[in-house]
Amino acid sequence: MKILVLGPGAREHALVLSLISEEAGHEVVCAPGNAGIAASGVETPELAYTDPAAVAAFVRERGFDLVVVGPEAPLVAGVADPLRAAGIPVFGPDRAAAQLEGSKAFAKRIMDAAGVPTGRATRVASVAEAGAVLDDFGAPYVVKADGLAAGKGVLVTEDRDAALAHVAEWAPHGEVLVEEFLDGQEVSLFFFADGHDVLPLSPAQDYKRIFDGDAGPNTGGMGAYSPLPWVADDFVEEITRTVALPTVRQLEAEGTPFVGLLYCGLIVTATGVRVIEFNARFGDPETQVVLARLASPLSRYLLAAAQGGLAELPAPEFSADSAVIVVLASEGYPGAVTTGRELTGLDAATEVPGVHLVHAATARGAEGSWIATGGRVLGVVARGADFAEARERAYAAADRIGLEGGQRRSDIAARVA
Repeated sequence: MKILVLGPGAREHALVLSLISEEAGHEVVCAPGNAGIAASGVETPELAYTDPAAVAAFVRERGFDLVVVGPEAPLVAGVADPLRAAGIPVFGPDRAAAQLEGSKAFAKRIMDAAGVPTGRATRVASVAEAGAVLDDFGAPYVVKADGLAAGKGVLVTEDRDAALAHVAEWAPHGEVLVEEFLDGQEVSLFFFADGHDVLPLSPAQDYKRIFDGDAGPNTGGMGAYSPLPWVADDFVEEITRTVALPTVRQLEAEGTPFVGLLYCGLIVTATGVRVIEFNARFGDPETQVVLARLASPLSRYLLAAAQGGLAELPAPEFSADSAVIVVLASEGYPGAVTTGRELTGLDAATEVPGVHLVHAATARGAEGSWIATGGRVLGVVARGADFAEARERAYAAADRIGLEGGQRRSDIAARVA
C-alpha cells in the first residue's frame, strides 16, 4: 500500500517504523515528519498537516491508499473529513467524533449516556464558580481544561489556591472541569475502532510527571512500559465490554461514528476501573512500547478500521517480550525549554541489543550531528525477555546519549522489574 502518516513526533516515528518493517513492502510517507523519521529512509515532505484543504490536496496529488492521522490537533481541526468524504480510507475520527478528545465536557456526556464508569465532574466557567465546587469535592483537587492542552491542562493538587489559579489560567480559553479525585494505578489501553466494532491492543502504563517518584509537573509523558503484569487476566475483556464498545456504539447512535484509535485512559481503583479520559489517537509514549511488541501487521488493522472491517479480523497478537521506553527531555521542560544543543551517542545507543530510538524533536546539524529542537527530544525503546532485561537495556542505551542539561527519569518500569 501507499500510506501517508500525518504528524511530526515520536508517535509518528513509531508508527512509521512498524509500517516499514512489514513484509508487504509498503511505500510510506510521513508529513511533515521529523529528522529521525527521515533518517529511517522515509520521505518527509513539508505539509500544513492541520489544514484539511492542504492535506486533501496533497493526498489527491499523490494517490495514497490509506491516511493515518497521528496527533490530536489535525483530528480536532477536521483533517479526516474531506478525505473520508472523497472515499479515501482514513484512520482517524472526523471532527465531530474527535471531540471525544477535543472536549472533556463532550467526553463526559458520552460516558454518562453510554453508562461508562467514570468519576464525578462539574463544569465551571470562572474562579468564582469554581471555589464552591472545589470545596464540595474536597482535596486532592482535580482541575482539567476542557480543550486540547498538549498534556498540560490537567492539575492534581492539595493546594486550593493552585487549583483556583489553574481555573483562572484556562477559563478564558473555554470551560474547565472540576473532577472527583480517583486513587489507583493508571492504565492506557488502545482500541482500533471502525465506527461499530473495536479490537484491543496490549495495555501500557505511562509516567506523566517530570521527576522520579511521580513528582513535579505533568508532561506529555516521560516513559512507559508494556505489558502490565499486575492487571487481572480478564482486564482487557472487561474494558472492551464496559468502556470501549459502549462508547463507540453511543457515538454511532448519535450519528458521529468513531473511526480510528480510541485511547482509554483508565484508573484501577479499590472500587473498580474508572475512565479518566479518552483520546482520539495513539498515545505518546505508550505507542512506542505497544507497537514494539505488536506481532501482527499494523497496516492490516489500520485499513480494516478505516473501511469498517474489524469484525472480520482476529484480535492483534503481541510478543511475550517486555518493552520499556525512557524519554530524554531538554533542560527546562515542561516549562521554558533550552533548545539547540547537540545530541551525542545516538549510534552507540542503538548498538545495545533490543534497542531502537524514536525521535520527537531533533534536527540535523553541521556534518551530520544531531540537535535537540524541543522539550521531549527522543525516546529510547528497549525490548527484553522480561522487564529487568528491557529496563537494563533501555538505561544502558540512554547512558550513551549526551545532551547538556538533559533530563530523564530513572524509575521507568522499576515497579515491575
